[in-house]
Amino acid sequence: MTSVDSITAASGLQTGGTVPPTTQKKTLDSEVFLKLLVTQLSNQDPSSPMNTNEMIAQTTQLASMEQLTQLTTMTSESFALSMRQTAAALIGREAQYVDADGASHTGTVSAVSFAGPVPLVTVGGASVPLDALSGLTLTSS
Repeated sequence: MTSVDSITAASGLQTGGTVPPTTQKKTLDSEVFLKLLVTQLSNQDPSSPMNTNEMIAQTTQLASMEQLTQLTTMTSESFALSMRQTAAALIGREAQYVDADGASHTGTVSAVSFAGPVPLVTVGGASVPLDALSGLTLTSS
């Protein structure tokens, strides 16, 4: 008979046991859920089996969790793409920003870097995070 401890150890679920930190999972995923469900079903008391409605509710919760996780990932990716598109469209425009000392600066956006989580816009020779810009104007050619 499989114990819950062996399942959590095999899946890497963090339970405060002796599972090495490199293999511990930080979230419950469908694999861990299914292993726990199988363990629960195989170890249930035959005189009072698990309620079918309860099992369906747990399965529905798992499906909802997976869908929400996918939605969150897609939303994050969409937001990152939107920031990149916005930053790229700023090249050639005049931008204003306030630095860490509180001084206001203005300059033409000459380059964009996508190396970090927030695009860096080069304004008059200074790299400024996109979310630190305080204003924009179209430069006349």
